Amino acid sequence: MTLKVLVADDAPDVAEIVAFGARMTWPDCAVSIAHDGTQALKAFREEQPDLIVLDVSMPPPDGFEVCRRIREMSTVPILMLTVKDATLDKVRALDLGADDYLTKPFDHLELLARLRALVRRARQPGGNGHGQHPFTAGDFSLNFATHEVRVSGRVVPLTATEYRLLEELVRHAGTVLPHEFLLEQVWGPGYTRDAHYLKVFVRRLRRKLGDSAEQPRYIETAWGVGYRFISAAATEAGAAAP
Repeated sequence: MTLKVLVADDAPDVAEIVAFGARMTWPDCAVSIAHDGTQALKAFREEQPDLIVLDVSMPPPDGFEVCRRIREMSTVPILMLTVKDATLDKVRALDLGADDYLTKPFDHLELLARLRALVRRARQPGGNGHGQHPFTAGDFSLNFATHEVRVSGRVVPLTATEYRLLEELVRHAGTVLPHEFLLEQVWGPGYTRDAHYLKVFVRRLRRKLGDSAEQPRYIETAWGVGYRFISAAATEAGAAAP
């Protein structure tokens, strides 16, 4: 199936560079370019892309707002480009639903590596789960084969990155997983110092699961160390084996 990529950036040279890189990486991909937020939302609705590269600072609605609106409708992988290097801007991008971000000017090889990682996670979010029984803990369930997550019978829509993080926690239920381990397993070895990724994505998971940091039912914080999926109520038939 042809990969569809949407590039939204008001700088034509940047948009063309990203588009060229995508075509070099996936020769058969179809690339669409938008130069403002209105065009980006229209292209998203009409073309339903498999991957989005979204600039923060483009004519309104800006990249933050476009990301927020897309996340109301879809779990498509989103990488955001920004000229801002402030941590708060990065956290805002992730908290609105972006899977990753890159600060301009960026290294072209790094951009392509991050895009490939997003596509890999989207196509195979949790690896091979066939033959494994679903994991259940109270009203929570995770099906390794279908990547379906439910709480009280309700399907919880997760992005590929959100699912990958949750699956890693569930596979080691009852064990505190260090920040560095989770970052490397979910995002890759180049992210082990980026602890804010974890904080934001754990917050996103808790929000979707109806969990809280103060009285956790599923994800517990081990301050200064990492996170643990609570397994006290787990009734799993061998699903947590790595």
